[in-house]
Amino acid sequence: MSSASHSRRITLSHLQKMKQRGEKITCLTVYDATFARLLADAGIELLLVGDSSGMVVAGHSTTVPVTVKDMCYHTHNVCRAQPISLILSDLPFLSYTQTEQALRNTARLMQAGAEMIKIEGGMWLVPIVEQLSEKGVPVCVHLGLTPQSVHIFGGYKVQGRDPAKATQMLATALALEKAGAQLLVLECIPYNLAQEITQAVSIPTIGIGAGPYCDGQVLVTQDMLGLTAGKPLVFVKNFLDGQTAGVLGAVKEYIRQVKASEFPTLEQSFA
Repeated sequence: MSSASHSRRITLSHLQKMKQRGEKITCLTVYDATFARLLADAGIELLLVGDSSGMVVAGHSTTVPVTVKDMCYHTHNVCRAQPISLILSDLPFLSYTQTEQALRNTARLMQAGAEMIKIEGGMWLVPIVEQLSEKGVPVCVHLGLTPQSVHIFGGYKVQGRDPAKATQMLATALALEKAGAQLLVLECIPYNLAQEITQAVSIPTIGIGAGPYCDGQVLVTQDMLGLTAGKPLVFVKNFLDGQTAGVLGAVKEYIRQVKASEFPTLEQSFA
């Protein structure tokens, strides 16, 4: 039985205990009430109200155009479904570069219903995480390929393959945990680096294109349902393909495979 099938709301304590037990955490993106209800009822522990909405809902080529107002709108939508899953919402591009700005925009997202906020970056986030945590805000930090920085990366490229950059990413993860971060998302990094970070920190790690050794997995829901145009990324699997039980069946199969460590495989990961 998955954790989200319990009648109680999923909390950070649930996720922490899942890491300690070695039970995989499942996460999918969500932007509306219909999918929020379906994903929560299927057993997803963590709902990510992602700025990926800018791409899969609004049709932009990156997440950069998404605003705080957009994120509050989608977070409101998700919360109206009253899911028992934990609700994690993205702070969008350049909405948290200074502490006061981060506090102000975090307040807007949490008043819209978010129970945890996610920010992207590196070591420069340490003082911001410290201040948010001190003010009682649960913080998730996104490391590796951070989509809001796609232009400086020169595209969607695997991060952390260089030994020096891998060492720096590990040090950053440890510093962010010490600053008060309670969750890490690791995107498009070598699976051995993701494993090293997961073992080094006491907080849960959620991977996307980071291999099978993270404490949990996340995908964009439209990707895992095969709704995204073009060639799928190496770490994406269409769980709706061949599914006789429709969307709900696809989500339950995603949960089953993540829990059983059948997804992702090393072939769906980066070396």
